[in-house]
Amino acid sequence: MLTISQLITSVVIGITQGISEWLPVSSKTQILIVSQYLLHLNTSQAYSFGLFMEIGTVLAAIIYFRKDLMRLLKVLFLVSKDASDRKLFVYVVVATVITGIIGAPIYLFTDKLASFGGSLGILMIILGGVLIADALVIRHARNRQKFGGNTRKLHDMSIKDFLLVGISQGIAALPGVSRSGITTSTLLLMKIEPDEAFRLSFIIGIFASVAAFSLTLIASHVNISTALAGIGTLGMAIAIIVSTIVSLFLIDFLIKIAGKSKIVYLTAALGLIAISSGLIYIIFGIAA
Repeated sequence: MLTISQLITSVVIGITQGISEWLPVSSKTQILIVSQYLLHLNTSQAYSFGLFMEIGTVLAAIIYFRKDLMRLLKVLFLVSKDASDRKLFVYVVVATVITGIIGAPIYLFTDKLASFGGSLGILMIILGGVLIADALVIRHARNRQKFGGNTRKLHDMSIKDFLLVGISQGIAALPGVSRSGITTSTLLLMKIEPDEAFRLSFIIGIFASVAAFSLTLIASHVNISTALAGIGTLGMAIAIIVSTIVSLFLIDFLIKIAGKSKIVYLTAALGLIAISSGLIYIIFGIAA
């Protein structure tokens, strides 16, 4: 039987995952902190739990980008010969393979650490700086687009571009590094149109999250069992459902707002929040 405390914990974790996965804030870090306090997990257990919780956001992304995923399947099974479909397929394959090559070793190393201590706060401060830089990049991209500059889309990208996106996503396996933030930033720096950058970042995130979830089950099943004991099977299910619902609304919101100037202010504000959170975590870590 689920207790009121477990229900509240499940909802909070689900909302946290559903929001942080798609905003340029590290969902791993947010779930790590929340689960440490609510489920009393150690850092390694909380980090593994954060990766496990990506299942909810994966389900949301599959639902939202189902048409793009069908395009990929048609290319895979040689049903489609459309050039744009094939380009999307190559992009996903190349970026995902590179992500795995770089991200898997990082995850396996990080997962063995007993504590990240103040380093987590430092990474969050760095992330905050990146977010503020993102806001400037987005604003620059908007101005370039407004005055007829050369912005690009997927069909203008090369294999080299795909490799760079994969590398950036692989680096996001580090705790404190936002996957969506770093991949979107990379795409924006390549002069990809902002709304296209968000879409491409979210699509490859599906495959990276599935890989992270699978690797967690294989390499860290003991940590997941510990988390499951604290939240309960029903509580875990509720957290995943809440995460999926919140994600669906947020993905749609971000894709739409990416075409507007308000995304600049949102990203800058998140950068300031990340910096503040990092400072608090460092102070708390030192005090502990």
